[in-house]
Amino acid sequence: MLRHFFAMAAMLFVVVVYGQTKPNVIVYFADDISAREFPVYGSSVWSDLKGQATNDPELRARTPVMEQLAKEGVVVKTAWAATICNPSRAMMMTGRYAHIHKWWHNRDRGSYRDQNGRPLTWPLYESSPMLNGHIAQKAGYGTYWAGKTQMAGDLTRFGFDEGCFTPGNLSDTDNPFTDFKHIVKKKNGEKVLINADTGKTCKSYQQHGWYWFPHVRLMNDPSAPGAFSWWPNSDESKASFGINTYGPDVELDFVFDFMDRQQKTGKPFFVYHTTHLGHDAFDWFFPESPCKWPGAPMVSWDGKEYTRTQPQVTGDAGKYETHGTITDPGIHNHVSYIDYQIWLYLNKLKQMGLDQNTILIIAADNGTSGYGKGSPERQKGCHVPFMIYAPGIKFTKAGMQDVLLSIADVWPTLAEVMKVETPQGYEINGESFWSWLTTDQQQHRDWIYTHKSEKQLVRGKRVMKDGFGKWWDVSETPDDLISFRQITNWEAESTEFKDERDRLLQTIKPFDLHAIEHDAPGFNGEQNK
Repeated sequence: MLRHFFAMAAMLFVVVVYGQTKPNVIVYFADDISAREFPVYGSSVWSDLKGQATNDPELRARTPVMEQLAKEGVVVKTAWAATICNPSRAMMMTGRYAHIHKWWHNRDRGSYRDQNGRPLTWPLYESSPMLNGHIAQKAGYGTYWAGKTQMAGDLTRFGFDEGCFTPGNLSDTDNPFTDFKHIVKKKNGEKVLINADTGKTCKSYQQHGWYWFPHVRLMNDPSAPGAFSWWPNSDESKASFGINTYGPDVELDFVFDFMDRQQKTGKPFFVYHTTHLGHDAFDWFFPESPCKWPGAPMVSWDGKEYTRTQPQVTGDAGKYETHGTITDPGIHNHVSYIDYQIWLYLNKLKQMGLDQNTILIIAADNGTSGYGKGSPERQKGCHVPFMIYAPGIKFTKAGMQDVLLSIADVWPTLAEVMKVETPQGYEINGESFWSWLTTDQQQHRDWIYTHKSEKQLVRGKRVMKDGFGKWWDVSETPDDLISFRQITNWEAESTEFKDERDRLLQTIKPFDLHAIEHDAPGFNGEQNK
């Protein structure tokens, strides 16, 4: 009862001071970034240009804004997502694990039959008809989705009023405004990738430009007719669009425009910003580059504010000159650009007078490419950064918190903050962390869980089982965040360790349905792998 009282008191603080019962919420969900890449986690190593461990200070991200937020807000020491993009985003949007939504891995997603009997990937709005966007809409929020989607099905059915996708899906191949894309062709009987910018074959995975000269598709934008439209869509935007246009900047411009328009309605907003920043990509400016992460616009911090250098790239057909206006490659520069974008968010909220009535969550979907992405080893693939900042709401916690948290916990937290009840009988696997943030509650949860296809990972406060069935002592955190002591002789371990192991094995049993309930209920056919 006391916890609920304090949680209500924290919300009442917002009501009395700011005259609004529901705070705005921004979820900034970065792509393929391990916790070790954020300096606030204090790792002794981070990723070099190919994703391997380094302690080179020149390859360390600079994040002065997030480091300040980490002191004033909350950083979660051990937050888990899935081991790769698709199931992690499913976990975030549904608050559920794959035994329900069936998104087991990127190329291992459950199937269903559509109304025409065709076997297709089971969309999340079919398996889980109350997604995070739906929660916000039900609570009276305006909702916006920016960045990449990686979602199967109709994007208008996920609970978002509007969107800006850069690009949303690889199926969007007909963009007339940019040739930064790969085209699949047959050459000597084999499929090859052609760089549309140069006309030459290239070694990569098929992708469109989501950083420079990006593919931008708008959803329900008031400036364009129809549900979906390409951008640029005006004489002015067409004149300015080109190789100097940076996708993450475009996303933020549209998000800010939405926030301005939403404020005029007097209703709160929910922004789900699934940025590409952190994801490796083909470098269209330097097609032969061996580095995973193309350079970003240059930004510099003077101790009080950021200055961004306007990109001045010239050239064509794979031969470009950046004129010193773009950073060197590397994920550290992507993380630094995230810091710059968070600074822009904070400035925008202050300008709007909403900084004291907005909750900002910063997280990522899985581990860094080359290090953890897709890996079920220890917690390489699932240990992600997680920060919460809300200066107008009185948290009882501040700084780094040694607790366990799942990306699935965001869904029930949104429901609690937005005052939306979960339908009776509707299974949610996440647990709201709001009471933990706003009361004297010391711990959030006793265990966290994730998976890679049939491989299950689970961690308590003392021991962890990875996807290979190996057990690790996690009672202490090593300097590199990963070199835990392996447990090979249980007879030599304490009763507390063995008891927790047994509890964890029992806890994850209901989720172990990959082999027997892989697809949508009633689906008969080949698995969609």
